[in-house]
Amino acid sequence: MQKIAANQVAMSDFSDVPQNSMPARPNLPSRLLLRCIRWQEQLTRKRAEKDAPEADGPQNAAQEISAFLVRLRKAMDTPSFPLRLSSVPIRRVVTLSIPGAAGSMRARLFIPYGRVRGALLYLHGGGFVHCGLNSHYGICCRLARASGAAVLLPDYRLAPEHPFPAAIDDSQAALQWLAGASARYWGGKVAVAGDSAGGNLAAVLAQDGRAGLGPQPVMQVLYYPSLYGEKLFPSHRTYEKGYFLSRRSMEWYGDQYIQKPEHWKHPRFVPGLNPDLQGLPPAVIITAECDPMRDEGAAYAQALEKAGVKVIYRCYPGALHAFLNFYAFMPHGKAALRLGGKALKKAFAG
Repeated sequence: MQKIAANQVAMSDFSDVPQNSMPARPNLPSRLLLRCIRWQEQLTRKRAEKDAPEADGPQNAAQEISAFLVRLRKAMDTPSFPLRLSSVPIRRVVTLSIPGAAGSMRARLFIPYGRVRGALLYLHGGGFVHCGLNSHYGICCRLARASGAAVLLPDYRLAPEHPFPAAIDDSQAALQWLAGASARYWGGKVAVAGDSAGGNLAAVLAQDGRAGLGPQPVMQVLYYPSLYGEKLFPSHRTYEKGYFLSRRSMEWYGDQYIQKPEHWKHPRFVPGLNPDLQGLPPAVIITAECDPMRDEGAAYAQALEKAGVKVIYRCYPGALHAFLNFYAFMPHGKAALRLGGKALKKAFAG
């Protein structure tokens, strides 16, 4: 396995993954981000208290949950910074409608300058509950430019209204559409990538492809992925209160997506528990040091390596969960996108 640590030492023993149980201190950009988030939360809370109408009576639980989801999705599908300031120029961005598993589905297609080779399906994170075409716009622009490939960002159905397996079924439908488009225009090769919950979906699609259940990707790029469901790792305990993602919030997201007990160990939800990983496409797996999900990515990288799969693994020191979304001022975010893009470009050219 090609393992690139933060200090540029390449080895295969995962020595850059912290082994102690003491929480690491976030790096300076991460600490500044946390201060901004706390300030924004306080401001939002004050505005909500000021603008709240007088209650005529108790709202029922369904109305409260619905209102909460509307506010959450509106906030989380907003780019971290204005797109003109944070995105890179590419040839074209097209919003279109593609077939989903339960009808048409919105998507965005990002086309870079120059000769386009291959197509990447990018699956956004957000705990299967939020984020979408706007929150990951800049990420897809940068991956398109770095990889030289067309990038498709689908607006898959979200939980809790659409629980498992809606998201993975929509993702598979998007990959089927993209494979057809790639065969016509971009050389026929496809790859999958995603962050957090999207990393889960990308890993499942890679396993589906090997099993003949869909197109077979030439590469999988997983950014701080969720892969093992309820299985606990040391980082879950070390960062259970979280700098940006807590163990409690992870459990809440899981409960929204998985609404039947038998699905908690379903192979299309917990790809990390698959006992047979041989024959899967090469992987780039990137984790953040100060992230409760850090050890999930490291464990999957090790398991893939033992199964004979080529893996590039990196754990960014002092980084937080979701650091990719803050690439505009976090160097690790840009570096992680360049690393993934470079590997994809090589895979599409091979």
